[in-house]
Amino acid sequence: MSKPPPLAKADDATLFGAPLVNDPLVRALRRVGVVDVGSNSVRMVVFDGAARSPAYFFNEKVMAGLGLGLAETNRLNPKGRARALAALRRFAALARGMGIDDLTVVATAAVREAEDGPAFRRQVEEETGLHLWVIDGDEEARLSSQGVLLGWPGAQGIVCDIGGNSMELARIGDGKVGVRGTSPLGPFRLQQVPGGVQERQQHIQRILMDLATRMAPQNDRIFLVGGSWRVIARMDMERRGYPLLVLHEYRMQPDEVLKTLDWIAASDPAKLRSATGTSSERMELVPLACEVLRELIRIFKPSEIDVSSYGIREGLLYERMPQKLRERDPLIEAARATEATSARIPGFGKSLFRFLSPIFETAGMDRLRLIKAACLLHDTTWRAHPDYRAELCFDNATRANLGGLDHPGRVFLGLALLHRYKNSRNGTRFDPLFSLLPEAEVREAEVLGKAMRFGAMFTMDDPSDAGTLDWAPKKRVLTLTLTRQGHDLFGEVAQARFKSLVSALKAEGQIVMPRGVA
Repeated sequence: MSKPPPLAKADDATLFGAPLVNDPLVRALRRVGVVDVGSNSVRMVVFDGAARSPAYFFNEKVMAGLGLGLAETNRLNPKGRARALAALRRFAALARGMGIDDLTVVATAAVREAEDGPAFRRQVEEETGLHLWVIDGDEEARLSSQGVLLGWPGAQGIVCDIGGNSMELARIGDGKVGVRGTSPLGPFRLQQVPGGVQERQQHIQRILMDLATRMAPQNDRIFLVGGSWRVIARMDMERRGYPLLVLHEYRMQPDEVLKTLDWIAASDPAKLRSATGTSSERMELVPLACEVLRELIRIFKPSEIDVSSYGIREGLLYERMPQKLRERDPLIEAARATEATSARIPGFGKSLFRFLSPIFETAGMDRLRLIKAACLLHDTTWRAHPDYRAELCFDNATRANLGGLDHPGRVFLGLALLHRYKNSRNGTRFDPLFSLLPEAEVREAEVLGKAMRFGAMFTMDDPSDAGTLDWAPKKRVLTLTLTRQGHDLFGEVAQARFKSLVSALKAEGQIVMPRGVA
């Protein structure tokens, strides 16, 4: 599972940390707008919230094709230029409507390489008031890698960001971006390589061998950034019948990716488009991206290939974060922000975690952060109809845009929250997703869910004021020691939920009454 920065122990400071909401630098990130003018698409994203894992308040893309034909003409595609300009006019107007004064607009390979790029830049500023920052390939690689670090704080390996006219590589580790390089391996560029498939393959090989010399790959994980890569990953899901259609942190083995590349080449493009919801503009570029990925696997020999939905836009947000915010766990920060705005009793999740901690004393840091996130999120769907709260909890955990959470982690978190509201998981529409977890972890998630189900209704105040839990795993005994206040609160419903928790633990339950109470 994805790991936050190394921490010494699972104490209150490491799992919770002091709130940063009053820090001026953090408050300045409450709503930030970013526009990425790429060779293929123009996209505006507005991030909302001061959390380490911000929400997407607005997200719109136009497949302008600004860099189509650039390698042949050395000029921006006229139709693409008109579409991009129209999109930027709209984005400028939308930003004003959202009250965003600081809209950062960056342009990459197409604008920096085209001879009419400077003229386009001036036209954009004259007609929209937006200043277009044109970045070079090295800076593009750095920002894309920072986007990966926003979602994967402990990421180690090589980031590979493919656009329409270029492909950037960068090595990341220890929260930093290291050596990086750029190449003309974008699909638009490859369309202009003379000769047939064999000549293009040799062209790709020469460039990747040069990049390998600079990057010194050592069976690294490769993090894929870019629309063409995401389409290939979505098709990998389709081929495998993978049940969770969330691309971020989707992980693939190289040999399986090669099977998918063969499958794509042998399939009807129209059927693939229909099955995966891919646009015709994007689908035209997929075969060329497949050729690059095949050679990348052959030459770099990665140990694993992971998909990142975060890239240059998220990297620009990461650039503006103070270091103390960068060091926070994105999953915990997202859960804290959700609890603050959606829970009936904000702050109760922290008390619930402390109350239940004795049951999970032997859990490692990876598991504890999921337990912590579950406690923070346990009551954030209370406004939903009671019959649907369990399903909504599971959907939110497995499909929400959360950083620092791999697919098994999503299912574990969702399953725990499902059991927070429902004793049984049998017969739900989520059954196929449970296969992403080993059976032992399915049972652990059930225990966590039933523990939250008991602790959350035991009292509306700090559960520790009503009683304490003690878990003896070797003897399989869970003891609840009640205070006088807890004695009054331990009614029939609380007793039934405690009994359900004991059953999930396959244990014996003991109740210790307060002194002087029979």
